[in-house]
This record gives sequence, structure tokens and C-alpha cells, in this order.
Amino acid sequence: MTLFAERGLGSVSVAEIAAAAGAHPNQITYYFGSKDALFVHAAFLMLLRDAERLEPIGHRQRTPKAFREALARTALALPAVPIAVQAMSITRHRPELQPLVRQNLGLLFRQAQRYLTAVLERHDWVIDRPADTEARTFWSAVLGARLISESGFAGRSSDIDLAGVLTVRARPAGE
Repeated sequence: MTLFAERGLGSVSVAEIAAAAGAHPNQITYYFGSKDALFVHAAFLMLLRDAERLEPIGHRQRTPKAFREALARTALALPAVPIAVQAMSITRHRPELQPLVRQNLGLLFRQAQRYLTAVLERHDWVIDRPADTEARTFWSAVLGARLISESGFAGRSSDIDLAGVLTVRARPAGE
């Protein structure tokens, strides 16, 4: 993970990965199948760990608006997001890796759904759609925003209303 995060997929060899892991290069390909597959594994492991960093930030917020804005701002800045976007783009030419991406996105979405449900219960807030849809929509917007940014679009993160994709709001009186 560290090598990929520091230097990217193309600048790291299987021999370097094996040396850093105290393994032989053939063990890397035996267990993961390819460097690309290992990269996908590492990218999503980084993203899942980074996503956990959102939890204490969101728990500290006292209003739905502050919650939405803090989550959006922090998610866009997570270091693993562009790496995960790159990992997903690999599957365009490596369809055998698509199940791995689907599995990891499923983990990310379930983790986000559990977190969101806990926050809603803790603060007695509500959302306008099912929690699983809310989680998938949020992460799809995060990953899409970074993909657009990584593609060279001359804009700022403030050009995208990522907080607006979340429907978290206070429970109306009497509900």
C-alpha cells in the first residue's frame, strides 16, 4: 500500500513490492494474480481505512448542514480516493478484476450505510431515501468528482455541491 500510495502503480515493480513485503516476487503473483490485482486490493484497503476517518468528523457535527459539509469536504480530500479511481479504471481493460472492485465497493457502501444509520439514530436526523441509496449516492459522487478532477477539468472542489447529494436533515416536529 505504501509503495503504491507514494509512487503510483506504474512506478512500482513486483520485485520492489516483494522486497518490501519480505516475500518472493512469484508469491505476489501467486496470491494476487498480477500487480494490477494487488493494486486494486491495496487501493480499496486504503480507501476503506480512509473512509473510517470520516466517522469521528461526522459524529462531532451538531447540525445536519454541518454534517453534510464536513463529510463532503473531508471525503474529497481523502488521499486514497484518486488511487481508488485509478484502480476502478483498470477494470475497463482488465474485466477479470471487476468482481474484486464490485466486492470492495460493496464493502465501502455497507460501511457507509452502517455509519450513516448510527449518525441518524444518534442525532435523531432523517434522510429522504433509503440509507443504502444515500451511501451509494454519496460515494459515487465523491469518486466521480475526483475522476473529473483527475481528468484535468479546471475546477475546484467547491464547484461541486457534494454536500447537496446528502439528504440528511433534522426530523420535522411531530414526526
